[in-house]
Formats: sequence, structure tokens, C-alpha cells
Amino acid sequence: MTSQDLDAFAAWVEDLMRERGYDIDSPRGGGKSRIADEAGVHRAAVTRLLQRQSMPDLETTRRLARVLGVPVREMLIRSGRLTAEELADPHDRPASPAPGTEFDRRPTLEEVAELLGIPADRREMFVRVVEQFLPQEYEADARGREGARRPAEAAVGD
Repeated sequence: MTSQDLDAFAAWVEDLMRERGYDIDSPRGGGKSRIADEAGVHRAAVTRLLQRQSMPDLETTRRLARVLGVPVREMLIRSGRLTAEELADPHDRPASPAPGTEFDRRPTLEEVAELLGIPADRREMFVRVVEQFLPQEYEADARGREGARRPAEAAVGD
């Protein structure tokens, strides 16, 4: 990590602190102590960061992220510890796998039951129970695949 990285990260954290109402600019404002107390970290760790002396450790970073209301992922990326590629965001993944892959469709509930190791004699019960909790889109998708599983309406009447 370069001093430029530390400076950029510290400046970003300072802006967040100011936006959140921490008085970090006046010597007696108490903002550094207040954020340290709320985060449960040593005041010296906050001071060292704001004076561009050192990057906080992982636990301090995690606690500051919580108090500042930002994702830990963003703190780690902005600090230069990890890249966005190294710390993949689960929300960035496509909702369904890429076409042409083994899993280019949603699995049926029977397939899910098998993958989970549900014994064959209990799979029908598993399907009936799980169907009650699935969103309508899943039911429509499954009904579109002939024989993939019983429609939810049939399961409810059983």
C-alpha cells in the first residue's frame, strides 16, 4: 500500500465521518473519541488513520464500517486491501447461470431434494412443503417444463 492509497482512504473516511455528524476537525469537538467509542475501537486507531500514519486492522475496519453505515466490502476495497474482483459481491452475480452451462435452468424441486440428500421416500413430502414457500415466478417456470414437478395447486389439495 502506498501513502497515496492511505491518503485517499483516510480522506474518504473523514468525509463519511463529517457527513455522519462527527466533529473531527476541532481539537475539543470529541468526534474522534465518539466514533472510537461507538465502534468499540481505540481512539489511537482512529487518530492514526486520520493522520495518515497507518491503515486500521481488519477488525477496526469492520467496526468503523458498521458505525459509518457502509458495507465492509466497500471499506476493504477502498482501503486497497482487496480488489472488487477478489471480493466478489454476491449481488453482482447473474440471477441465473449462463446459458449452455450444466445449470442453465433452475433445478426442479426433486433435483434439489436429491442434491440435499433427502431420502427418495420423503422427496414428495419435501416438494409439497417447499412449494408453499416459493414465489409465483418459480412455479410458472417449473410448470413450463413438462413433468418437472407437480404444480403448486395440485400439491395444496393433497
